[in-house]
Amino acid sequence: MSDPYFDKVYKARTEDETRDLYDAWAATYEQSVEGEGYATPKRCAEALHATLGQPDAPVLDFGCGTGLSGIALRLAGFSTLDGVDLSPGMLEQAREKDIYRNLTPIRPDDPVPAGYAAIAAIGVIGAGAAPLAALDRIFDALAPGAQCVFSFNDHTLEDPSFEALVDRRIAEGHVRQLFREHGAHLPGKNMKSTVYVIEKA
Repeated sequence: MSDPYFDKVYKARTEDETRDLYDAWAATYEQSVEGEGYATPKRCAEALHATLGQPDAPVLDFGCGTGLSGIALRLAGFSTLDGVDLSPGMLEQAREKDIYRNLTPIRPDDPVPAGYAAIAAIGVIGAGAAPLAALDRIFDALAPGAQCVFSFNDHTLEDPSFEALVDRRIAEGHVRQLFREHGAHLPGKNMKSTVYVIEKA
């Protein structure tokens, strides 16, 4: 049977509704997405490892959810991970994995923590999740030379404003693109995603 949360997750809603949805989904989220072959975390983690080349450098897992992204980052070789997420229920699941140095709840308007060699926003920005403004805030939190890996799934890419923001930031010289690749996201649902790695200029 299809997970009913998949039918809800891509619909527009308020930030409070988003938090409540992910709290309710927390217990079955991993089974749901892994059952569809969730490929984006591994793709993002490996892309960041290839460009950053500093496995001991601290990485912020922004929107860490239940920790699937953190597992992928750890398996790619990163050893110092902190996570933040909107959903307390998701953070409880992440805490059980014992892979994060620190796990912290974050509200929609809170500043993005700074001082990291890289920020990962894996499957976080887009339709039904964090708004495009969150990516702007992540870019602004990066120090020069720090990197960000993030992804847009096909639902998100239907809105041209997401790619347009990235392209505008690159064109203005605020960031440099190190990696961009369209590939597998949820093969079971025939959905793909574009993975990006950018570096703050």
